[in-house]
Amino acid sequence: MDQFSFLEISFIDIVDILLVALLLFYAYRLVKGTVAINIFIGIVIFYLIWKITDIINLDVLSNILGKFISVGFFALIVVFQQEIRKFLLLIGSSNFASRRNVIRYFKFLNQDQDTLKVDLTALLSACEKMAAEKTGAIIVLEKENSLDFLTSTGDEANIELSAQILETIFFKNSPLHDGAIIVKNNFIKATRVVLPVSDSTTIPARFGLRHRAAVGISEKTDALVLVISEQTGKISYVKDGQFSKFKNLEDLRRLLTEDLSI
Repeated sequence: MDQFSFLEISFIDIVDILLVALLLFYAYRLVKGTVAINIFIGIVIFYLIWKITDIINLDVLSNILGKFISVGFFALIVVFQQEIRKFLLLIGSSNFASRRNVIRYFKFLNQDQDTLKVDLTALLSACEKMAAEKTGAIIVLEKENSLDFLTSTGDEANIELSAQILETIFFKNSPLHDGAIIVKNNFIKATRVVLPVSDSTTIPARFGLRHRAAVGISEKTDALVLVISEQTGKISYVKDGQFSKFKNLEDLRRLLTEDLSI
């Protein structure tokens, strides 16, 4: 009966299982909606197969799979470097340090409180008008990861979001139109912000510095970014280092509504 000894579960084992389950849950939340989710699921399945072969004593196959598992830690760092960076940034951010945000992160508040309050009507109305006039703009919507480390690169502000304000900021002759703005909870917290530019080789050559900056900040944080091209007037939506496709403004509103719900 020794082969079934693994079925003997103590209190410590239960605590261990619950902690692993919690870790996997928040790891899943971190990569949900990104291309990394398929890799994450594949790794979990691979690990389960390895454990099953080990339990039923398929020694050769178990040893082969075990060799891959032994180097898995380093592979995870390479594959999930963007997600790990976001997690560490979340842990080290001032937002996470406050009791209110810790509680909100672990879902102890109700769903209404978990939704970021952004006036999407005003936001999309301004984007539509600026796109028609081919006014270049880059709007960063802050989520869980604090972007306070970027505000020092521009001008700090505390302006309630409105279509008129956005159009004024990005007006071509305005002193504030260069750089990005950061929006949090329907307030513009900084203007003329300098964003980190992505060095990804997968970004199409037709995209300029604004789009590379949008990809750069969305790679390093969980921020959502709206970009309006000064050349074409096209609106782009960037999250998790990827350009998200949408058919029209209503489709974009739907995406923003989903993605702003934490």
